[in-house]
Amino acid sequence: MAWDKRGDSGFTWRGGEVSRLEGFSDAVFGFALTLLVVSMEVPRTFDQLVHAMKGFFGFAFCFVMLLGVWEKHYRFFRRFGLQDGWTVVLNGLVLFVVVFYVYPLKFLSTVMFAGLVDEPGEATMRTEDSPTLLAIYGCGFATIFVLYAALYLYAYRRRAALSMSPLEVALTRNEILRNGLMAGLGMFSVGLAELRLIALAGFVYFGTGVIESWHGVAAGRLRRRHAATSSPLTPGTAGPGRGRAGRTGRGGARHRRGGRARDPRRSPTR
Repeated sequence: MAWDKRGDSGFTWRGGEVSRLEGFSDAVFGFALTLLVVSMEVPRTFDQLVHAMKGFFGFAFCFVMLLGVWEKHYRFFRRFGLQDGWTVVLNGLVLFVVVFYVYPLKFLSTVMFAGLVDEPGEATMRTEDSPTLLAIYGCGFATIFVLYAALYLYAYRRRAALSMSPLEVALTRNEILRNGLMAGLGMFSVGLAELRLIALAGFVYFGTGVIESWHGVAAGRLRRRHAATSSPLTPGTAGPGRGRAGRTGRGGARHRRGGRARDPRRSPTR
């Protein structure tokens, strides 16, 4: 397999041409996006157009969420290019959860922005149903990241077969921890929802920014540490042959500039 060196920093992209598995996955993600559309019919009146535009903010929220899930999927398969049985199973579970949770995600986003667009009738629910809705969303959120953690864990176990560098191994471990923390965040929200702490259960998801920031800082530190240990020696630094031998070598150079080395077999000149 020809490996692509143009991948993200610190990772060799082992995925070659887009495989049938990736093509099928992209089709499923595209299908999930079509399910988010407010209406499949083109508005025929201005009032219908205004009604459709009121779903813009909810659609944008769902679109960003699905785009983030797709980006993780794309990056994983570009990095590792795995297509074996376990990868197919885990990938299938990811796609199943994505399609299954499109409607809960769409309903939640509609409820969130109902007050902003001044159309509460678009999605209605009883107050006592809020914990159940947040629990459903939290379970889907956690499941997605558990599956991504499992994918990276499987790639980590195949590190020898994939000829992963020490930096790639470290970054893969970092990805496992990142996805595990995100899954824990979702389950923490479910627990708060079950305790009827609705506001806190929703506020918890702002922690995704904290986790992503930590991940970026940690990954950058790993890359800098690797660059420092593998960078070529700078001028003036000690290296092989640059210690005491190097200093005597400079003296030897001066001796050579002063003239040829004397041959002990030749008689001294008169």
